[in-house]
Amino acid sequence: MEKVLVANRGEIACRVLRACREAGIQTVAICAANDAGSMFPELADEVVMLQGDTIAETYLNQSQLLEAARSTGAQAIHPGFGFLSERADFAQAVLDAGLIWIGPSPHAIEKMGDKMTARKTMKAAGVPVIPGEEIELEDEAAALSALEEAAQRVGYPLLLKASSGGGGKGMRAVTEPSGFAEAAAGARREAIAAFGDGRIYIERLLTGSKHIEIQIIADRTGHTVHLGERECSVQRRHQKVFEEAPGPTMTPAIREAMGEAAVAAAKAVDYEGAGTVEFLLAPNGEFFFLEMNTRIQVEHPVTEMVTGVDIVREQLRIAAGEPMSCGTVQMRGHAIEVRLYAEDPANGFLPSIGPLAVFCPPEGPGIRLDTGVREGDDVTPNYDPMLAKLIVWAPSRVEALERMRRALDEFVVLGTTTNVAFLRDLCDNEDVVSGSTTTTTIDDTWPQGWSPVEHEALTQAALLSAAAGETLGLHRPSRSGPSSADGPSSPFSTLSRRFP
Repeated sequence: MEKVLVANRGEIACRVLRACREAGIQTVAICAANDAGSMFPELADEVVMLQGDTIAETYLNQSQLLEAARSTGAQAIHPGFGFLSERADFAQAVLDAGLIWIGPSPHAIEKMGDKMTARKTMKAAGVPVIPGEEIELEDEAAALSALEEAAQRVGYPLLLKASSGGGGKGMRAVTEPSGFAEAAAGARREAIAAFGDGRIYIERLLTGSKHIEIQIIADRTGHTVHLGERECSVQRRHQKVFEEAPGPTMTPAIREAMGEAAVAAAKAVDYEGAGTVEFLLAPNGEFFFLEMNTRIQVEHPVTEMVTGVDIVREQLRIAAGEPMSCGTVQMRGHAIEVRLYAEDPANGFLPSIGPLAVFCPPEGPGIRLDTGVREGDDVTPNYDPMLAKLIVWAPSRVEALERMRRALDEFVVLGTTTNVAFLRDLCDNEDVVSGSTTTTTIDDTWPQGWSPVEHEALTQAALLSAAAGETLGLHRPSRSGPSSADGPSSPFSTLSRRFP
């Protein structure tokens, strides 16, 4: 495998392009006209400009991508995440074109991509699934009637979920029978609009649960291993915000059982490559299969930081027919990742646009930044508003949290509104500090929404507490003045250094 086409853009394209270069593999980037000035095309050996204006005409245009691979002599395609990464038909088209697909088989993608099929497959493999029912009826009226009957058997509160869903689309929580019909009709409409598939199913709503995922890697020799867990409980509208490894409340017994279940899930569909099996962990220690992501995950860096395994490099090895390089893996230290978005947390987290007049990431030991932007770039409404992933590693969770606080204090972005202050507040949240977060932590903490006024109040409280030596259980120096001979640590001081 001498040349790989990366069928993606932005941060994940940069990540894969760099991994290929380190492996001595030539690369091809694909690029829409509105991405011509981006970072990722500059990291590739060759660039193919795509024709068209919309995402459907460019990054989702399978025929254009296959032609780009053919014309450049690329032997393989890496899909990254999002876009076409979990499209079984694209994976099959790549194979039919005589190319290498850097990912699991179309069969595995199809089996695990359809959530009702995945539930049935997991049941057959002995993997525990959330109590619920799958309804396979084409007629809308009959399907809604059958779902309402199933709801009585499953019990309230419950979740309605789209079989082809993702990112919270086609999902509705229902707490009592009177709200079921409207919620089911709404979930079905949203699922059809988002995925062209109106099938929905029912799961019991598990309250107070943690969202835990297990990273697995499988090669063609039949060797399948897991790389431990990531906790991704801190979410907003079913989108992950704060991820860490290992899970702060995970026990060795649960880790072993959940890891075995994840490996069994992968083997049930003859999985090859890197993938993630997601679970809900109930307060009593029971866990249930949620879904499997048949691709690299946004939050894969936290696992890389604690295991030392380059997951993208392993994808390349396995796709080339080589055995994986990692055997029994142990986690060392603690890693945390937060997602930096161009969005306005004080205005319902609406996406923001504008120039990155200043983009000054933090530096120092144990800090990693995965990004596809740089100072001077424009943030537009064309693509997902995620600007970067900030990852820290430290020997312990306490030290990792402290390092993340320091990193966010130093992260300066001007020109567009971001969620940096919101992320900074998360690091002082009592549940985050104690590790007792659940999937409702953000909603429970800010039921009326986050505000910068609240942020300033928390900052002042933290400063007063620091002066007393009791900063939410973790001592740190005041941000109001210099912390070392190198200079002050506040973002405003950073600005004064840049603009005296």
